[in-house]
Amino acid sequence: MQSSSAAGEHFARKRPRWFTRHVFNPIVAAFTRVGLSLLGSRVLEVRGRSSGVPRRTPVNLLEFEGQRYLVAPRGDTQWARNLRVAREGRLLVGRRSERFTASELSDEEKPPLLRAYLQRWGLEVGAFFDGVGARASEQELRRIAPKHPVFRLRSGAP
Repeated sequence: MQSSSAAGEHFARKRPRWFTRHVFNPIVAAFTRVGLSLLGSRVLEVRGRSSGVPRRTPVNLLEFEGQRYLVAPRGDTQWARNLRVAREGRLLVGRRSERFTASELSDEEKPPLLRAYLQRWGLEVGAFFDGVGARASEQELRRIAPKHPVFRLRSGAP
């Protein structure tokens, strides 16, 4: 598992820019809600850890070596904290819904997934990775791993 203090500090420093918050994310979320996935976008629904109320947020679903993952580019976000506690949720695209269970990866498991994530969405999320890109060394990817929670998804509910 990752160090929650490193991921939490990273989250506090990495707020999305105005364009991302007010233009890009709402467009991606709107397309996803009507059933058009952009490069793997989904709406994640996970139960709030305090309220128990379902919370929704747009995410990028990473498919890597036959498995599926969610990466928190901004660090210890609310959705990552909620998923860490709930350990299950739903991925939505339009009216389609898929239940899943999730397990958080250790920092040692993250480098190849972070590289794949940055290869796919680096232009969108690169600012949240402290200058580390898809071509970074293994050492650099290991350095940033504690700042980015990663969850492996398994289809179905427990």
